[in-house]
Amino acid sequence: MKGIEVCTTIERQTTERLASVPEKEETNMQAFRARSLTVAALAVLGLALFLSAAAPLPQPQPTPAAVSEIVLTLDPAQSTVHWTVDSSLHTLHGTFALKSGTVHFDPETGKAGGEIVVAATSGESGNNSRDARMHKEILETPKYPDVIFRPTQVQGKVGQSGASDLTLDGIFSIHGADHNLTAAVHAELTGDRWRGTAKFQVPYVKWGIKDPSNFLLKVKPVVNVELEMSGEVKVAK
Repeated sequence: MKGIEVCTTIERQTTERLASVPEKEETNMQAFRARSLTVAALAVLGLALFLSAAAPLPQPQPTPAAVSEIVLTLDPAQSTVHWTVDSSLHTLHGTFALKSGTVHFDPETGKAGGEIVVAATSGESGNNSRDARMHKEILETPKYPDVIFRPTQVQGKVGQSGASDLTLDGIFSIHGADHNLTAAVHAELTGDRWRGTAKFQVPYVKWGIKDPSNFLLKVKPVVNVELEMSGEVKVAK
């Protein structure tokens, strides 16, 4: 009987040991899978961190510098003053030559400066005797050789390129006296060049200049002026 019990015990222990082998293998396999998943997760995380560090950060775009001043110079060789005045017989036409000119202004506030100088002595209408009287008796150009416009304010926006329509206020000096004047200006800016026109009226009789009318010819007391301009553009920032 004891021999039978011993055999039975040995058989049971052997069976238990054999049954425990798959359980250990399964446990080992689960541990291996867990380690593999951990390693894979760490690898992916490391790759993500490497790529994020290697990728260039977006750089902020620089803000364009604001334009503080626009400077327009007038080229005398490409600028001319045209004038007309109506009379009882016909319309008189003539020109004056530009001596120099610079207009500068703040595009935000419109505050302006500079001066445009016209040679009064250059005035002509195509008739020598009439022109001689104009210089001697009307404009008195030997005494007042220049006509000057000094801008003070731009009304309206001037683009850094393309066409703009605006008004230009300033002081108009003629025949020894200063007068407020507003000109309608059309300007076209292209790169570093510009061209344009300025139109205004001169009520010369009201301003104290002699009326050239006589009993045969009646001349209107207002001269219409158009200044053709061209020159360089400079932008300060």
